[in-house]
Amino acid sequence: MTPRLYKTVLVLAAALLLAAGGQLQNSLDRERVRLGLTPLPNDPAMPPLLALTTQALGGFRGLIANALWIRGNDLQLEGKYFEMVQLAHWISLLQPHFVQVWIVQAWNMGYNISVAFSDYGDRWRWVRHAIELLRDEALRYNPDEALIYRELAWHFQHKMGMNLDDAHFYYKRAWAAEMTRLFTTNAPFKFDGHPNFEELINPQTDEARARAAKLRDEYKMDARKMKEVDDHYGPLDWRLPEAHAIYWAWLGLAKSKPADLITLRRVIYQSMKYSVDRGRLTVAANGQIYLGPNLDNLTNANAAYEEMFGLEEVPPQRDGIKTAHRNFLKEVPYQLYINNRIADAQDWLKTLRTKYPDAIPADLSLTDYALRRAMEKMGDGTQVQVAAFIEALVLQSYRCLVEDDDDQAAQYMQRAQEMHLAYDRKPKGAERLRITPLDEMKKEVLYQLLEPKSGLAPEVRDHLRKRLGLPAEATPAPPNAKN
Repeated sequence: MTPRLYKTVLVLAAALLLAAGGQLQNSLDRERVRLGLTPLPNDPAMPPLLALTTQALGGFRGLIANALWIRGNDLQLEGKYFEMVQLAHWISLLQPHFVQVWIVQAWNMGYNISVAFSDYGDRWRWVRHAIELLRDEALRYNPDEALIYRELAWHFQHKMGMNLDDAHFYYKRAWAAEMTRLFTTNAPFKFDGHPNFEELINPQTDEARARAAKLRDEYKMDARKMKEVDDHYGPLDWRLPEAHAIYWAWLGLAKSKPADLITLRRVIYQSMKYSVDRGRLTVAANGQIYLGPNLDNLTNANAAYEEMFGLEEVPPQRDGIKTAHRNFLKEVPYQLYINNRIADAQDWLKTLRTKYPDAIPADLSLTDYALRRAMEKMGDGTQVQVAAFIEALVLQSYRCLVEDDDDQAAQYMQRAQEMHLAYDRKPKGAERLRITPLDEMKKEVLYQLLEPKSGLAPEVRDHLRKRLGLPAEATPAPPNAKN
């Protein structure tokens, strides 16, 4: 064979092998998709150079991710945060099916970087970035991962819902304002936090269609699933972070693999408890928000605990759930008692004794039990618990006025003032631990008593108006209405 012919054969063989390799690559690509081993997602936001390098290196893209991790860490140590959102996005996309990467990046933005800023608006933007990374990106590539649903729900339940961040009231107020604009065109103080689900599911007007599209496209929420959650656990106030924590946990239960479902169930019953503790939101005329107990959701919260006990995957955690349920039930009779729902308090105390006989002494009366709990609250209770107790004293004062027991009414109100002052004087170290001003509490309680649909009987309302010097025909405006 001549050298020229030999070279020609080699070229033809190379061409044939390349063609065969191309055909084989197509079948390999199909197998990678079937097995969930797809390459890096095609993200248009990624710089062309990074996309090209990543695709060319294939399995070596871990080296690129390491380089980005190092750069992100260096920037954070230097206090240079403004590239971090994009870096977090790229790092996560380089390892799109590695769940912990998404969780760590979101946690870093929501919990570490956010608190580096003193301005609450700046903090809120970083918390939003964390939520959006999990909701908009992580779930897009990992729709069946329970840990991502749990982490997203946790940002609502803990970061926004709890009081460990000095800016937590800012977060709650900003989120409540967003949800109000999303679900209604009314002024904020006219929206009770319960959307018109039928309008969102089957919009009939351009405005309703725009609102439904924004819910779906921007917030990645399904109105039908929201209604399912609300029907099962509500009615919930969808301005509050707890409702959204429950929503994402509920969605995760339906879509995730069974192994980690207990983490989502825990989010649900914990958030239901918080919806009782602080599930009533009031928006004042200046836009400030105040939270109070929502005792009407006690039955649903209790059911959220009890539905866990019979589930197949629960047995290893059953003791922990029962401990949480026991603690929840120990709080219920006290809350009902101080809000003058004595018959309900007796029923729940009986439930507590039936389910957990060793929880309280058998000979302890409801009144003695409530007093004991009250003293515990004033000693080391959270601001939500203390505020609920003070609000209950105000309620008792107005009820004594109705009964013309002026001395007792004055004593209750005096006690409320003393408790409020004592808490204000207690060293707290942070604005995040403040409670609703006493005047706002009194307005809220009075509105509830004099509200025609759900308040006192008409003749009792008239009598209370007379005792307070209010015109007979006047119903006080909601405490969150503008003057």
